[in-house]
Amino acid sequence: MSLVRDESGRLHIKTSLMAESLMDKGLLEGTETDRVFRPMPDLQVIKLGGQSIIDRGREVVLPLLDEIVAARSQHQLLIMTGGGTRSRHAYAIALDLGMPTGVLAKLGASISEQNALMISLLLAPHGGLKIGHDDVVKLPAYLALKAIPVMHAMPPYSLWELPAERGRIPPHRTDVGTFLTAEVVGARRCILVKDEPGLFTADPKKEPGARFLPEITLDDLLALDLEDLPVERAMLRAMVHARSVHDVLLVNGREPGSLTRALAGENPGTRIYRAAAAQAASVPPAAGPGD
Repeated sequence: MSLVRDESGRLHIKTSLMAESLMDKGLLEGTETDRVFRPMPDLQVIKLGGQSIIDRGREVVLPLLDEIVAARSQHQLLIMTGGGTRSRHAYAIALDLGMPTGVLAKLGASISEQNALMISLLLAPHGGLKIGHDDVVKLPAYLALKAIPVMHAMPPYSLWELPAERGRIPPHRTDVGTFLTAEVVGARRCILVKDEPGLFTADPKKEPGARFLPEITLDDLLALDLEDLPVERAMLRAMVHARSVHDVLLVNGREPGSLTRALAGENPGTRIYRAAAAQAASVPPAAGPGD
């Protein structure tokens, strides 16, 4: 970039975006890239499901936290929390009162944050630390201090949540927030801890004959257009355009050791991945300033 002086004598910064419409398709295409800078390529982002994990209490939560504490010495971890049953209760009341989608999103965020508070306090003897969305840029410092940062996973759309395609339930909830967090920091892995082995062709609780899918490409999963999913559809749409995170792993938090195996690079549940993920994984992350 350089400075240029126009006919009036005013100085401007000369860039490829100078005096161009940011709606121009050709201009937008010119900003495309295969790689972006990944600030934290060793970070593993883990979401503890609200209804599937946290709502089940000490019998499910405490063993998982033991695994997290044991893994902390070998892995950089960010723990994120879902909302769960209480968020659904709040949604039901707000829907009955005619509230718009943005209000439901704000209610869901407050309950996800309650869970982050409880998890961070349970981890406090081992360096558990509740952080907010603005604290993500401080993650390297927290990790250097051997902390275990815990953040609620509802993305900060809040009152500005996009209207849902169907109904009024916020489309961008805690799976989306976890994935977007992993994407912006360029994390090594995005892990969603649920209460089932992973993805099936149908809800195994309703259809015992449903087939388990240990791996599936994003395109194939979208093409199946399943009636129900254990992950948010908006997260799958976000994956289509992701630059850093090319797969998401679903693991069963009620199976001891599954999370530990996932952190070690195994796939003990279901791996949802973009078809180009294997190729992208072979490409080193973009160099940062001074590299």
